[in-house]
Amino acid sequence: MNDKRDWLRKLPSVDRLLSRDRVQNLIKQYSRQLVVEAIRADLESARRGLLAEQQLDISESAVLDRITHDLRRDFQPSLRPVINATGVVIHTNLGRAPLSEAAQAAMSAVAGRYNTLEYDLEVGERGSRLVHAAELLRALTGAEDAIALNNNAAALILILSALASDREVIISRGQLVEIGGGFRIPAIMQESGATLVEVGTTNRTRIEDYEAAANEQTAMLLRVHASNFRQLGFVEQPPLSKLVACARQHGILAVDDLGSGTLIDTRKFGLAYEPTIQDSISAGFDLVCFSGDKLLGGPQAGIIVGKAALIARLKRHPLARALRVDKLTYAALIATLQHYLRDEALQQVPIWRMIARQLDEIEACAERWAAQIGGKVVDGRSTVGGGSLPGTDLPTRLLAIAVASPARFSAGLRQADPPVIARVSKSHVLLDPRTVLPEQEADLLRVLSGLAIDEEQRKDRNHEV
Repeated sequence: MNDKRDWLRKLPSVDRLLSRDRVQNLIKQYSRQLVVEAIRADLESARRGLLAEQQLDISESAVLDRITHDLRRDFQPSLRPVINATGVVIHTNLGRAPLSEAAQAAMSAVAGRYNTLEYDLEVGERGSRLVHAAELLRALTGAEDAIALNNNAAALILILSALASDREVIISRGQLVEIGGGFRIPAIMQESGATLVEVGTTNRTRIEDYEAAANEQTAMLLRVHASNFRQLGFVEQPPLSKLVACARQHGILAVDDLGSGTLIDTRKFGLAYEPTIQDSISAGFDLVCFSGDKLLGGPQAGIIVGKAALIARLKRHPLARALRVDKLTYAALIATLQHYLRDEALQQVPIWRMIARQLDEIEACAERWAAQIGGKVVDGRSTVGGGSLPGTDLPTRLLAIAVASPARFSAGLRQADPPVIARVSKSHVLLDPRTVLPEQEADLLRVLSGLAIDEEQRKDRNHEV
């Protein structure tokens, strides 16, 4: 017992620790109250440990190290920037599309100042936030008007609530998809008050199926593009032109939910064809909705483009206010759309810059990393991700690092500052240069070098991945 008391007497006091310069600096960062609480918590934990005969470092420097670590941990925001070295371009778990520098600057400009969110400078009176980005969307898509909401699920539920409540909506059974987070198209339709009418089969739906289902209770024909999965083999869906013609013949609306939505033809990058927004408008759909933070490469948003009279009805619906976007989203969306209008999206929008990145450039980057930190360069595949272009990918070159414990090494990457998210294959950790932003490369190499992998822990670098 005397030994325990001797150890307890060696614990530094709160007052003594508070007198140290290091603690005074912590007080400037976090406040006196929080630092005192952290000190008391650590000393109490140390007392309990000593009484339980645990081996503890109770020196001043050790206590200060622990409270500094605890304060940093407690004040580290859960939403943090990371380095995406997975090769998944639109990574849903990592925030989907990173914004262009212009979009970031636009957000910063309106965030710190008053702005014209709902003010008309020409007339000097209150205006509508719903006009922002509309002109750009009209110019880029050929639609008569547009509205932006907080995501594509919101866009679809507004369309159904405003235009099909208590009426029927025809949809192919092969398009009853589940989007991210477990949200299902049938559930969204039910919440809107619309009645779901399924036609066709899981794999084959013909235009005759739509025509047979249309009646006086039908409000619209809804096509939902399967942007997050692919059907192969014995499958059939009517072309866009026939769907629109069917809707016209029966006097009902034709609505196209594109999901990801793209303004650029994906085939030029060796990817599968993804229907463009312009295609749907040209085909004659009354309304087309799509996401802002997927293949558009902008902020999270649900965008609806189409006939002016219908957009006007959507704007007047009570849900439009509940689902509207804020000034920061508008600022980023406008800046992103301007890249397309200036024909500079491939150079300025990060996801398109990644998709369009040449293989020799990726290989040179991977070789540069290997020369600095070790490992070997191997063939690999990048994916678009984000529920876009399922089943298609892009050739890439990966840095493969052989380690004794890939799980432990990956955990070390995730705990770094900034965290690095990589892939694991057997005994290797894989890093894809395609999705590492140029301004993050120095941090990535610093983190990798800082892990100081012992050569003894590495397997033969020539080991086949």
